[in-house]
Amino acid sequence: VQLQASGGGLVQAGGSLRLSCAAPGLTFGSYSVGWFRQAPGNEREFVAGIIRGSAKTHYADSVKGRFTISRDNAKNTVSLQMNDLKPEDTAVYYCAARLAGVLPTPNSYSYWGQGTLVTVSS
Repeated sequence: VQLQASGGGLVQAGGSLRLSCAAPGLTFGSYSVGWFRQAPGNEREFVAGIIRGSAKTHYADSVKGRFTISRDNAKNTVSLQMNDLKPEDTAVYYCAARLAGVLPTPNSYSYWGQGTLVTVSS
């Protein structure tokens, strides 16, 4: 099963983007979902996560107050609303899912999307 991430693009600093992750073949509400990002030359890092069966969320310190993760069980999707974007947010963003709780370690996740590129210009 491969998740489908979309919504990336080019935006100026201070702008907003909304990423979406779809999960054909999975009942997304039964999974914890994380968003990760990877900039060139950097390791993949945790951005935000939402716990299975609940609306409880976790965020990296670098995005707290600017990013919001949410799920829509009717559409079987998880979204990442990104506001006040900064050039350092530029990266390929990935969504991932696992059956247990949210963890910040990428190798804890069983299912991944293909990534969507976010570019923030200064």
